Amino acid sequence: MPTQLANAVLVHSPFLGPASLRPLADALAHRGLASLLVDLRVTVSDPPVHQRLIGSFADAMDEAGAAGPAVLVGHSGAGPLLPAFAEELDEAVVGLVYLDAGLPTPGRSFRDLAPELFAHLRGRSREGRLPRWQQWFDVDPLAELIADAELRAEIAEESPEVALAFLKEQRPSVDWSGPSGYLQLSTSYTKYRDEMAASGRPVRRLDAHHLAAATDPELVAEALVEVLTEVTAG
Repeated sequence: MPTQLANAVLVHSPFLGPASLRPLADALAHRGLASLLVDLRVTVSDPPVHQRLIGSFADAMDEAGAAGPAVLVGHSGAGPLLPAFAEELDEAVVGLVYLDAGLPTPGRSFRDLAPELFAHLRGRSREGRLPRWQQWFDVDPLAELIADAELRAEIAEESPEVALAFLKEQRPSVDWSGPSGYLQLSTSYTKYRDEMAASGRPVRRLDAHHLAAATDPELVAEALVEVLTEVTAG
């Protein structure tokens, strides 16, 4: 059993809430792996969002009083923030794992990287805030991906209205030279997995979907433990 692995700190997407990763945290616990699930929702409604997210993450870790080395596991939109989160914790972080997530692009913004999507979201924004994640699309993806009505409602309710300014802000200019790995859940993130694989980092791919950490937590936990083992092997 992976009881000797570093603690896994699960970081939800800024566009979702902790419910999107809570089943995964439970599945890891069943495998004997300590994990910590942070809640960053209260920090995303007003700019500067990146700065507020980083401060909230540091506060959450202080309050948790987690001891020992940690691997940060960032889902989706949390991926680009992982190096900045790691910097806040200094030597306590021994690795990063990107869970169906974007990769860091220091100094660049979401708007720089996806101008068409930014324009689409700006058109749906109201009073300087983005619609909830599930309202970005013409068809609600939660209805398709989350069969459990209670879980679907919880994830929908937690999804925050993020400040539109977040997409314009430059991402933190923080480099990470330590170990890292990638776990792909959906085809939309193939390019990021391929980029990590090309750099020689451990990767895994599941034939699942973007919210599989919530709907198929045991499957995701098994693959995540494999990646965590490789990331921390050195």
